[in-house]
Amino acid sequence: MTFKDYSGEIMEEYDIIIIGAGPAGLTAGMYAGRQNSKTLVIDKGLAGGLGLEVPMMQNYPGFDLISGMELIQKMKSQSENYCEIMENETIQSIDKVEGGFLLKTKTSPLLMSEESDEIKEFKAKSIILATGASHKHLNVPGEEEFLGRGVAYCATCDGMFFVDKDVLMVGGGNSAAQEALYLKNLGCNVKLVHRRDELRCEHHLQKALEEKGIEVLWNSTVEEIKGEMMVDSVRLMRDGKEEDYKTDAVFVAIGDDPSNDLAKELGVELDENGFIITDKNQATNVEHVYSAGDITGGVKQWIVACGEGAVAAISAYNDLNL
Repeated sequence: MTFKDYSGEIMEEYDIIIIGAGPAGLTAGMYAGRQNSKTLVIDKGLAGGLGLEVPMMQNYPGFDLISGMELIQKMKSQSENYCEIMENETIQSIDKVEGGFLLKTKTSPLLMSEESDEIKEFKAKSIILATGASHKHLNVPGEEEFLGRGVAYCATCDGMFFVDKDVLMVGGGNSAAQEALYLKNLGCNVKLVHRRDELRCEHHLQKALEEKGIEVLWNSTVEEIKGEMMVDSVRLMRDGKEEDYKTDAVFVAIGDDPSNDLAKELGVELDENGFIITDKNQATNVEHVYSAGDITGGVKQWIVACGEGAVAAISAYNDLNL
């Protein structure tokens, strides 16, 4: 179906537009398309989001061991059978209009040889927000200065640069443990820095850290990252005392901040931490706006994001057609 926008241009109308092509968004796209809903998935980057950075998973049903990158490729390929996927397209604005929502997007300048002001416009009857989250930063001196020069947030992306070198992994949850194990398997000399005296990650990951001989620096926080051209040390606060600690790299995995700008623009209700509030059908307080994945908070697991994506797509379809 097509319609004319206010300037007279012909624009395509979709039943459902999904913003975000991580595990939740790709699953929602597949479920929506399989119900014969005309569906578009839009992502500001590459499909996968933070899922691309997961070095290994042993808890996704059907796979004893699989990387996030490999699983995303499988999911993307499957979803493309049922919906359109548009990568590297940033949402410039999203507005409620008669009969649905009007979205304006712009292609990432990284993909173009010259800057372009071309704005694309889309209309949707329903929106699913699967915008995910971004990495939390330590917010300490040296962190931004040495980004890409010893400071990193993705072991899968940057771990190979530090084989046989000393690495600190900051964090105590599942992501930090998984990435520390990945770095160890690469051949990095990795230690875990955790601010508490016990880890928050799953028991089997704690056991794996112990078996691999990965030392944990307990009750420790990074206060400053130091170096000249590259990171060469950090200032740690350990048990209330400061000390300089030699390292070649600092990897950070301390949680995520919700990507909620579009939700705010639509008037979607957020919790005290900025995550989208939904009901059991993944519906928000705004009619025909749904949400799924890490942006909803709660249990941030791949399988949970996929389940929420499926529920959101089914709910969107039912509310439009039943």
